[in-house]
Amino acid sequence: MTDPCQPPDPNWRPPPTRPPVGTCDCHVHIMGPFDKFALSERRGYTPEECSIETFQEMMSVLGVDRAVIVQGSAHGNDNRVTVDAVQKLGKNGRGIVLVPPDVSDSDLESFRNSGICGLRLSTISKAGYGTEHLTKMADRAYELDWMVLLHFGNVDAVVGLSPLLETLRGNFVIDHQGRPLGHQGVVCEGFQALLDLVRNTENCWVKLSSWYRQSVADAPYDDIRPFIEALIEERPDRLIWGSNWPHPNYKGVMPNDADLLQQMMDWAGSEEMAKRILVENPARLFGFS
Repeated sequence: MTDPCQPPDPNWRPPPTRPPVGTCDCHVHIMGPFDKFALSERRGYTPEECSIETFQEMMSVLGVDRAVIVQGSAHGNDNRVTVDAVQKLGKNGRGIVLVPPDVSDSDLESFRNSGICGLRLSTISKAGYGTEHLTKMADRAYELDWMVLLHFGNVDAVVGLSPLLETLRGNFVIDHQGRPLGHQGVVCEGFQALLDLVRNTENCWVKLSSWYRQSVADAPYDDIRPFIEALIEERPDRLIWGSNWPHPNYKGVMPNDADLLQQMMDWAGSEEMAKRILVENPARLFGFS
């Protein structure tokens, strides 16, 4: 048995600054409904139901126009929940699936026809697959013109993986700025390796998200701001943003999604940079028009 997760903050409100038209939330998990999409027995957490319809209501309040649905490990390899969500989002939705290394070509092709554009590997998910399959899965993704989404337990993992990552042919996205902890500081070896990776390649992208998990301070999580600003200074054309709604398995004080979106716009430093991260970069990476 796993402990139940706390629900996301239900107090939806527009952020003080209106997001630019075309803003994309690039990291959303949809959970349930469980009578239609069962939870995985291998899951590491038990979420509340957080449907695509609920998320769409929140999108309209926050001013988010597009979204990328990332298969949550609580649903394991049953990607129907993600496919369903992407189809309901229509032209404004894309999806990332969680599949085993021996997934068939026909299944991948079916996913592609349903708006899926990438696959996820995680080094810490109990229901996922790790980087031991990276080369094989990256090659299969490349043949589909997909990306690979990489979820690490800590940014230190980038140090050992960098030589392999530099050889990948297709786009890959490193989640949650690699997951550095606030006390590690931007000078830590792992984060410097991440900066080197985005500096020296054209296919490495970084998702700015979930910083509330990595902070060793309470909101407004100022210890993570230097990491975000360093990435913006190094490679602003390779950054995207995600909320990580509904913030599954988070034990701290639940953040408000309007606050997180506003914080991204503030940390961007200018309206032009905010538009680049929230609109232009995800449109280019995920093929929104």
